[in-house]
Amino acid sequence: MKHMKWIFNTGQKVTTVEGKVVDIWHLQHTIDPDILSSWAKHFRNHYCLDEEIDAMRSGTKLSREEYLINIKFPDVSIKPGPSIRAGDFGEILVADYLEYVLNYWVPRTRYLNKAVRNESTKGSDLIGFKLVSEERDGPNDVLAVYEVKTQFSGNTAKPRLQNAVKGSAIDHIRLAETLNAMKQKFLDKKQFVELSKVERFQSIEDRPYKEQYGAVALFSSQCLNADVIAATTTSEHPNDSKLSLLVIHGDQLMLLVHELYRRAANEA
Repeated sequence: MKHMKWIFNTGQKVTTVEGKVVDIWHLQHTIDPDILSSWAKHFRNHYCLDEEIDAMRSGTKLSREEYLINIKFPDVSIKPGPSIRAGDFGEILVADYLEYVLNYWVPRTRYLNKAVRNESTKGSDLIGFKLVSEERDGPNDVLAVYEVKTQFSGNTAKPRLQNAVKGSAIDHIRLAETLNAMKQKFLDKKQFVELSKVERFQSIEDRPYKEQYGAVALFSSQCLNADVIAATTTSEHPNDSKLSLLVIHGDQLMLLVHELYRRAANEA
């Protein structure tokens, strides 16, 4: 993905009051039409595959652009559309981080059957898989579950990393339902290889694997505050020893979000 060259580890770290280390990454985007168009296509295909859009809009009398804007994408201005846009953007970006930086397999099924465009999708935000063992069901296979929160407006930092930790703390409860929903989507499309990969992680007692949890906060740079990040606590998280913390920030991220949605619809 071309846009991944805009995301880099600053080398900065924040240590929390409990001694956990938070890595700080930077999204430094520019006005590069080629990269933005490539990113917009990648973004669009999370909601509606390009090869299916004409079949999906058939009967609506809507153009591709109109179908995406009015049926699939969160609204640009009517609440809670903008906040849903920001949340979806954050989750998709962290999915890219999991796949292209940490080398997980990250199924992109979360938004394809989204019934209400101005609502967040239920379940765990992100799940990634690593099947690293040569033998079937090796104990070194890894399932990663990440929770993502965003703040792209205002000038006063909110405890979004703490909010992500709180959300992550119940991911083990939502995991079975999320895996089942993912498996159902692969079954609907008769993608049996992918279905089998998900199935491998549905019973840790019978088929042991490693677990990794993550809490991520994305900020527009003007909202970034090291003291607020450092105040994050994780001791009540049921998988604290397996929990990683990450912050990603960038300039004017809400403008970038709206531009990606605009291009995704206009260039469909």
